[in-house]
Amino acid sequence: MASCLYRYRRRILFFCLPCILLLPIYIYISISLIYVMKHGAHGSHPVLENLFTASGLRLSRDLAPHPVKSSCKSELNIGALWNIIQYMMDSQHNPILKTRLAAIPPGISYKIESGNGCSPDYEINTTMPDFFTLPTQMKDFVTSMYCREYPLIIDPLDVCDVGPLAKNRAPWLLLAIKTQSADFVNRKAIRGTWGRSGRIKSRDGRQRLVRRVFLLGTSKDLHIEEELQLESDKYGDILQWEFMDTFFNLTLKDVLFWDWFPRRCPHARFIFKGDTDIFVRTPALLDYLLAEEANGSFSNGSRQPNKMETFVVGDVINNAAPMRSSGTKYYIPESFFKGLYPSYPSGGGVVYSGSLAHRLLEVSQKVHLFPIDDVYLGMCLQRLRVFPIHHPAFLTFDFPKDEPKEPCANHTFLLVHKRSPAECSNCGPKCQSPVLNAEMQP
Repeated sequence: MASCLYRYRRRILFFCLPCILLLPIYIYISISLIYVMKHGAHGSHPVLENLFTASGLRLSRDLAPHPVKSSCKSELNIGALWNIIQYMMDSQHNPILKTRLAAIPPGISYKIESGNGCSPDYEINTTMPDFFTLPTQMKDFVTSMYCREYPLIIDPLDVCDVGPLAKNRAPWLLLAIKTQSADFVNRKAIRGTWGRSGRIKSRDGRQRLVRRVFLLGTSKDLHIEEELQLESDKYGDILQWEFMDTFFNLTLKDVLFWDWFPRRCPHARFIFKGDTDIFVRTPALLDYLLAEEANGSFSNGSRQPNKMETFVVGDVINNAAPMRSSGTKYYIPESFFKGLYPSYPSGGGVVYSGSLAHRLLEVSQKVHLFPIDDVYLGMCLQRLRVFPIHHPAFLTFDFPKDEPKEPCANHTFLLVHKRSPAECSNCGPKCQSPVLNAEMQP
């Protein structure tokens, strides 16, 4: 038998050797198939179940993971002007992306900057086939979206100290409030209620310096502009730039404020940015920020040394899709933008650290202007890899359905939208020491 095996050993090896060599490949393929069947193919993502449009009608209560699809990605959406321009801007900072620009249809010229500076660029209609069918505010935006440098008309010099002792005298909280020239009544109400400037007591009696500034563009009414100048002379809290104050220009208030901040108020600890038609429980907000600062729970519990550089909190909206109905003020056509919005805190009211504001200034130079200001903030945060913290006591879409019926409802929030100072200032005896509802804890 042994002699027989020896005799045919070459034939046995000839037939068996390929099987032995193929065995590891077979095992690898089998394991790969099992993994794919269980987890899905590499690079695939779960299907989003609850998408909603960014109209403010619905909100998410989750801690702000970035959406699966967003404005910041390696693919190029042909036919969406903002996506293409942003892709070209990204390629300037990441040369690896330049090879992908061949996907842009030949013969079509896309510009990162306008040759007209801050003058309207009407040549943009050649890159948007539906330009002449767009609403006026969208046309106005795309013809001027290359400009982000506008001169200051009113610059309040006494909001923050800028001398040798500026750091020691810096405000702990700077209120940056979006308003319009004619909004005299709300500005007056804010100055006398939640937006008071000076040393403000938290609910437990600790005092912190709070300063206030109102962010404005210009209007076409010269009489109102004259009245605004008188208001500025009296209160010294008006910050105004020379651009038309429209809804789609709110993003300019962000980028221009981020440019103003390091020059005029660089040492402010926290910044609140919000609308005039809200009410903020400022003492409660101070308590919340003091607690966050004390326990080091910035950036979803991180205790890293740079925790202040990543702190931003508000009513965070996830997986929002652009509104495609031309009758709404949030309308964004597919010819301008495709994809989902990144996670972003609602623009009704958001708080972030002064350290983050410095970083936002830098990264905003790499993000093309977008007509919705809170979405633009989300785009900047995404590129910084900063995850906004969701806090349910930021009621930027008003109270839940039955909440206002509670006797102390007006004292269980940090911020509420569509509330006047008068509606939220009265407090009964049993609400003298209000606490956030259990379901509203961060």
